[in-house]
Amino acid sequence: MSLKHRQSGAEQPYMLGPLKLRVPFVHYKIELPDILQGVILCVVPLGVTALMTQVLGIPFEIAVAFVLINNLLYLVHTHFGDPAIAGWITAGIPLYIAFLSGFPEGEARILALIALQIMVAVVFLGLGIFKGADALVKRMPMSLKAGILIGAGVSAIMTEFGADGRVWTMPITILTGAALGFFMLFSETAKPLRERYSFFRYVAQYGIAVPFLVAYILGLLIGEVEVPVIEWGFTVIPVGEILRDYSIFGLGLPPLEYFVAAAPLALAAYIIAFGDILVVDSLFKNADAVRKDEKLIFSPKRNSVIVGIRNLFHGLFAPFLSLSGPAWTGGQALVINRYMNNPRKTMDSYWGGAASLYWGMTIALVLVPVVSLLKPGLNIGMALTLLIQGYLCGYLAIEMLEGKSNLQRGIAIIVGAVLATKGAAWALGIGLVLWLVLERDWLTSKLSKTPSEKERSTEV
Repeated sequence: MSLKHRQSGAEQPYMLGPLKLRVPFVHYKIELPDILQGVILCVVPLGVTALMTQVLGIPFEIAVAFVLINNLLYLVHTHFGDPAIAGWITAGIPLYIAFLSGFPEGEARILALIALQIMVAVVFLGLGIFKGADALVKRMPMSLKAGILIGAGVSAIMTEFGADGRVWTMPITILTGAALGFFMLFSETAKPLRERYSFFRYVAQYGIAVPFLVAYILGLLIGEVEVPVIEWGFTVIPVGEILRDYSIFGLGLPPLEYFVAAAPLALAAYIIAFGDILVVDSLFKNADAVRKDEKLIFSPKRNSVIVGIRNLFHGLFAPFLSLSGPAWTGGQALVINRYMNNPRKTMDSYWGGAASLYWGMTIALVLVPVVSLLKPGLNIGMALTLLIQGYLCGYLAIEMLEGKSNLQRGIAIIVGAVLATKGAAWALGIGLVLWLVLERDWLTSKLSKTPSEKERSTEV
């Protein structure tokens, strides 16, 4: 239960004025279904630990502590007035890996990640505080925006299906999970099944959690997944070790050239993330139209500022490979669908579900038995996440190019290909040159003048 009761049609109660602080049991109820979903879906953030150990050389236990810190920061959104289910800037993960791989293994890569995360924080804070987000995205040519999404989507798919991709480490397991996940999320057949059968609708609301569990069990049965060794205890955050070995307080600030090298990728990461902001804004408008008993207010400015603070915290204290993004679209869809499909007596407020999802996930990450149980299947969760993200980036890019010229489509393809193969700096540079040389019409304003206008300008 919650002590503060909401009048029908009003915004959920909060305290501290503009900060909009909401406290569990006081301003929102804990929602058990979302707690349970969070416990199951803890495998999604744990998936990045495999990349952190491979790319950065961080021990698994430290990587889990980083994930726990990241999850705790997610709760800042729902407790300070931002309804978004926060997440990573997932589609850019292959790009971050390519960027970091250009630095020597060890301390240099940690410093490069610190530089990238601080640059991303500067972009989000600057555009959030000074309201420059809309201006940046509106003025950037559509061919570049779509190209960045194409490149991110192709990179995600290439990462999984490349010669060293995760798919080939356990092909039957991952491909089975991917097939089931794509079917439940995107299939034309799944939609009428959800509408007709309550059981299928109940299972589908868990997103990729059920496909993961099916694939994990299958992998154990056929021997592609190692049998887990259950350990006991609680996850501990070794603050002293993290500050000494992985932060600016132990390693010092990265060299200036690291920040310069990270700047184009930070801008690309923001453009990728801005797509999530647009999706989330649309979802909340839909929810407001369905649930008339509660007013949901989503502010891109507030969201961007909190995302900037999260990235800055990680950049200073605990650099995080997947970066901090404005929304996790999969988790957002889970919570908002349950909210829209249930009356107030079943789910009193959206805020209860949004916060409970991450309370459940955080509790699961604290419990070492849960982490050790899922550890052999982390590559499955990461592969499913990136494959689905690649799909989403691909169709969003094509949707953005609908009704555009063949010239814009061609530039987008080139930008995407360069981004996937050479990185963000080359892609943005080549994209801008192509836009200036091919797409920008320098003569229209002069040639479009009528003869009389030309004569008057000559007389003057």
